[in-house]
Amino acid sequence: MSRSVVVVGLAVLVLALAMAAGPRYGALLAIGMGFGLALEGFRFGFTGPWRRMMLHRDASGLLAQLICIAIVAMAAFPMLASNGAEIKGAHAPIGLAMIGGAFVFGASMQIVMGCGSGTLVNAGSGNAVAALALPFFAIGSFGGAYHLTWWTSLGSLPVVVLSGTSGLAITLAGLLAIGGVAIFFGAKDSWRIPRRYWMAVAALAGLAILHLMIAGQPWGVVYGLGLWVAKGAVAFGADLSGSPFWAAPGNVERVASSVLTDVTSLTDFGLIFGAALVAWWRSGLGAPIGTYPVRAWIAVVIAGLFLGYSSRLAFGCNIGAFFSGIGTGSAHGWVWFVAAFVGSWFGIKLRPLLGLEGRT
Repeated sequence: MSRSVVVVGLAVLVLALAMAAGPRYGALLAIGMGFGLALEGFRFGFTGPWRRMMLHRDASGLLAQLICIAIVAMAAFPMLASNGAEIKGAHAPIGLAMIGGAFVFGASMQIVMGCGSGTLVNAGSGNAVAALALPFFAIGSFGGAYHLTWWTSLGSLPVVVLSGTSGLAITLAGLLAIGGVAIFFGAKDSWRIPRRYWMAVAALAGLAILHLMIAGQPWGVVYGLGLWVAKGAVAFGADLSGSPFWAAPGNVERVASSVLTDVTSLTDFGLIFGAALVAWWRSGLGAPIGTYPVRAWIAVVIAGLFLGYSSRLAFGCNIGAFFSGIGTGSAHGWVWFVAAFVGSWFGIKLRPLLGLEGRT
């Protein structure tokens, strides 16, 4: 099949969705594809740069992430201030479960070498580890949401939101401070950001701002995965009324509605499609499966479950909590970053013990 046929096919898919469900949903699928194209096309992500910062003191990827968040924040803060009724931020409370969830997520994402968006992109590009982790990620997301109220009852602070000019100034100063720390501890000249990272930053920031405008909410990943499992469970006769989360009116409506009208699901689908297109364009789908021992594949399954479960407790992954949380002024995004970064260090140390290092 020629490349032009595949590109036209994806364009037709977006157009068909726009005609069937509405232009807004077609646009969101296209934006999701853009995210996938940018992340896979420029080989940019969130898990790898944190790993390189810790192992090789390469600060370039982390700095690119911070710059991208800063650009989004400079657009998002004024949008939230002037359109608070139509546009919502990724705001969540800080609590014991949230901090623990972020820590576990950080460790788990290093085990499978993919965060929320990274697992979708890697699975789309044919990575066997991500393809195995993804369904368990979704199951874990559903389970974490099912039990979320119990976990938050262990103790949470009120939602703290930075807003307005002062909130934006604090956010930018915080990003600058983290960048300064990364440069200080980074290797010589590691602050120099490669050209492909700059291109990724421009693409992701532009798409994230466009997503906020069209969807009325920031870019997220995790909710869509859990929703898919919830819809499947209900289809097989499960009763979700025992969960305060899934019994909430808004979630009941989403479970009953078409997945093609769910904002997060559409961008998740788009991520997979966009990454698959880039991988196929380069050299065809599929990647060497490798010679991992059995314990490594078991670890991937367990880590996938932990990724989904912990990300619900933490109110998001690297995208929903770190990228969009900080970018729209949520204080929990900063706490999430610290906890997940520490967790990542432990995850990196676990990989060799699980048989996941030194193989393709």
